[in-house]
Amino acid sequence: MRKKFLLIQLISIITLSCFSQWKPAEWPILKKYDSQSLYRISMPIGGIGTGCVGLGGRGELRDWEIMNVPSEEHFKDGECNNTPYFSMWYKPQGENAKTIMLAGMPYEYEYLSSDGNPFNNHGIPRFEKAEFASAYPFGQVFFKDNSVPLQVTMKAFNPLIPADAEASGQPIAVISYEVKNKTSKPIEVSVCSFMPNFIGNDGTVRRFGFKKYNAVGEYENRNEFRSENGISGIFQYSEKVNKKSPAWGTVAITTCEKGEISHRTSFASRTLAQALLDFWDDFSADGKLTQRTVPKIDSTLFTFYPCNDSALAVKKTISANSTQTFTFYITWNFPNRTDWVITPSTKDKKIVGNWYSQKYSDAWDVAQKVIPQIPEQEKRSLDFVNALLSSDYPDAVKEAALFNLAVLRTQTVFRIPSGHLMGWEGLFQNNGSCYGSCTHVWNYEVSTAYLFGELAKTMRDVEFNYALDKDGKMSFRKRLPLSAEDDGLVAADGQLGCIMKFYRDYQFSGDKNFLKSNWDKVKLAMQYAWTPSSWDADADGVMEGKQHNTMDCDYYGPNPQMQFWYMGALASAEKMAEDMGDADFAKKCRDILKKASAYTDKELFNGEYYEHKIISHKTGKFIDENTPDDEIPVFQLGKGCLVDQLVGQYMAHLCGLGNLASKDNARKTFESILKYNRCSDFTKEFNNMRTYVVGKERALKMAEWPKGRLKIPFPYFAEVMSGFEYCAATGMIFEGLRNEGVECIKDIRDRFNGLKRNPFSEPECGRYYARPMAAWSAIPALDGFTYSKGVMKFSNRNGKHFWSNGYAFGNCEISAHKVSLSVVGGKLNLKTLKIGNTSFKVENSNLKAGDKIIFKKIKI
Repeated sequence: MRKKFLLIQLISIITLSCFSQWKPAEWPILKKYDSQSLYRISMPIGGIGTGCVGLGGRGELRDWEIMNVPSEEHFKDGECNNTPYFSMWYKPQGENAKTIMLAGMPYEYEYLSSDGNPFNNHGIPRFEKAEFASAYPFGQVFFKDNSVPLQVTMKAFNPLIPADAEASGQPIAVISYEVKNKTSKPIEVSVCSFMPNFIGNDGTVRRFGFKKYNAVGEYENRNEFRSENGISGIFQYSEKVNKKSPAWGTVAITTCEKGEISHRTSFASRTLAQALLDFWDDFSADGKLTQRTVPKIDSTLFTFYPCNDSALAVKKTISANSTQTFTFYITWNFPNRTDWVITPSTKDKKIVGNWYSQKYSDAWDVAQKVIPQIPEQEKRSLDFVNALLSSDYPDAVKEAALFNLAVLRTQTVFRIPSGHLMGWEGLFQNNGSCYGSCTHVWNYEVSTAYLFGELAKTMRDVEFNYALDKDGKMSFRKRLPLSAEDDGLVAADGQLGCIMKFYRDYQFSGDKNFLKSNWDKVKLAMQYAWTPSSWDADADGVMEGKQHNTMDCDYYGPNPQMQFWYMGALASAEKMAEDMGDADFAKKCRDILKKASAYTDKELFNGEYYEHKIISHKTGKFIDENTPDDEIPVFQLGKGCLVDQLVGQYMAHLCGLGNLASKDNARKTFESILKYNRCSDFTKEFNNMRTYVVGKERALKMAEWPKGRLKIPFPYFAEVMSGFEYCAATGMIFEGLRNEGVECIKDIRDRFNGLKRNPFSEPECGRYYARPMAAWSAIPALDGFTYSKGVMKFSNRNGKHFWSNGYAFGNCEISAHKVSLSVVGGKLNLKTLKIGNTSFKVENSNLKAGDKIIFKKIKI
């Protein structure tokens, strides 16, 4: 027994030693931003469903959104420089010491302010310049200053590992500073985190202060220094914040470094910035923090409030021309996720909870459990990113696919205790944008399914087992808790798209039980299209009925956007019915699809693109738009050229269903979209709604009417929204317009350049919007990649390709005489590999990470 105990002790010591000595590996760079392109950058660091901290382009920590609600620029309105930040003290041998904030210098115009408080930490010395680089989820900041004898690089990330939602869903931000001594003499260096305890203050409640309304909420917060199992740091909690508040929880800032560790758990009052002065003088004296009781300062003019700030420092000596790493971990746990209600009052909200919070007792527990796993999880995250970056895709495609994954790490997305993944459409400043995992928005994104198959299946479970009623109507917004009654509003594109997504996720998982247990619901959802007062009541393949859709309006009459979703749903339902042995239903879907396809090409295609034939909402008869006597319903498409008119075809290709109508017509349609919708000068373009593109930027407009538009078209006709653009760009690639599709993707990423827009947030109705996660679709489109129940297909294009199906990922290299397929992560069931028209049987069908199969001397 004693031997066993000693063995466990030895293993523990080795484990602790390994992670305490860990430092980040060399990280890849996909995109680099110079000092003039950093203003808007905020890279989310956090897990799926945990909330996040934003890494600013200059190395600042911004947008602290860890308390279950959005909180953009939470600390921007502070008056006393009390935001979290890192600083560095250094003393070259024989010289005076200096202290500097680990951040780059803002632009001069940012300092302009009527009250002298333009932004937090505005009076602290900084590096002259900073540059930012990323290959998400890895962010790096390179600090530059000729007066500083040190070369400093900041590295920050949170594990992102496809097919492992748990490792990718941890509430932690890993922050490292690599400090190189550029001189021939040793330099003493200390890196310090300044961390206010703002538990209770999530930015949603404000009170008028001396000059303006300030965010409030802290109430008798406490900081406690702890050291356990090789981890040392500050544990933050609150004694008086309401324990039912979404902002109640715990935070920890920790380190495993072997240097000289010092700390403080309190400072002078924040009033008149005394806390900052107290901290700065203490740290600047010798690079160490001295824990002490701070005397109260008497004043007849000002009330001095207790301070909740804390700090943690690590001091080392760096030899000449050597490098040392200083790594810190920020962890958190805020368990009180509430329902979709967005009013400030807690009493109006129901607590639904967080999946991640069930695994940890508090933020210190997160640190104890997660930090030891970081070295291995960094490696697996790098395996994923390097596998993608080594593949033969244009950089803009890789960037769009990777950087939009950041949405999964923000408050847009969360997991309730049952494990179900839920999502807002996006985020406003202090609340979510449009509740309910909105089906007609989330239909466009594909990142979740291709990288996290089990999470995608939870969304299908919500749609078909909670949002679907007994008549087959699927509410396109799901209330919380899941047992709550919905409003019963149905979106045609939302419901039909969910049928297609179910088929895709069934193929990716190969899980026949998943289909069996849900088939009755999927079938019911399809049958709803043929019920009275629905979209195709006479089942003739034509969507004549009222069709609510993602344009936030009701279309009347057959139109390409809904028609292609319908045909895609019919094709998907037919395939699933065949697998279920439901021959009659499969035939019905097949017959209706045949009629729908013929009608769409004959009646809706006008020689250039597909158009909308409007039906009167009063008489039910087709309207002649040229006849003034006919009353045209408001918010219609009519003869307009719509950017995503083939969205159902886009999803059909991703599902391996092929063309739903004429392939020639599809190609011609995309040529027309390029002709009519693509614009490179918006200075003269009228837009009565929201502006997401300016000046001489290039983009695809939502719609154009070559022969004159309707008087009142659908609301967003003049806008530009990247989620729709990605859908169109991928559609172009599928229909043979590869260069044009890639160029449209490049247009988007050129707009999100760091100066004007955040590269990690492509807004629509709010920032970190879900729809732009459609960007991932270009990866399989460029390869002709599909996967269905053990059969993987690629086009016969030579090169190195990336593949993923939500359960595994890897690379496939194709040359004239050899094909090699490697599994980099996850587990893959592979029975057949198809390259073009050539099939290869796989002997060992159960593959795991590290496995590789090679086929030689073949003709493709």
